[in-house]
Amino acid sequence: MSQPIRTFATIGLFEYRLCVFIHRAGRWPMVRYPFQAISRLGNGPIWYAFLLGLPILAGRTGLEAALVMALGAVAGLGIYKGLKVALVRERPYISHADINCLTAPLDRYSFPSGHTLHAVFFAVMGSAWFPILAPALFVFAGLIALSRPLLGLHYPTDVLVGALIGWSLAEVMLLLFPPGALG
Repeated sequence: MSQPIRTFATIGLFEYRLCVFIHRAGRWPMVRYPFQAISRLGNGPIWYAFLLGLPILAGRTGLEAALVMALGAVAGLGIYKGLKVALVRERPYISHADINCLTAPLDRYSFPSGHTLHAVFFAVMGSAWFPILAPALFVFAGLIALSRPLLGLHYPTDVLVGALIGWSLAEVMLLLFPPGALG
């Protein structure tokens, strides 16, 4: 078995300060509790409900969209899990005493943010298939992305790269399976 690449042992001072700045908002329960709920929804339940609801609400088009999105989501899972194992970047709360873990992580490493990858992926895909949903999907994706450093689980670059991967994956899926191409 090969050794993991250890490229993220240190972070820049700017990113560290930005991470601490965002995380400070989580000290207040009225901020922390809603972001904990948003983060838990981003663990998968909101996306499972979205995929299950599409065929019910949009018939055959919804079923096609759900199948394409499910395929892309599985690809996204493989991408981010592979990167986390290869790059082994510790989460901020592990590496920095002034950052606390404000909700349980799903795994050990932080780079890239799988929550953000999937939130952006579903926002782009859902918007392409159902443009009327774009505002709600992108606002929710933004809240999920913000929740990750706020809760002490990710650095800003984890979130940024997760978003870029999610957007790129959605663009590839839309090239391969444009809306209406299966029907």
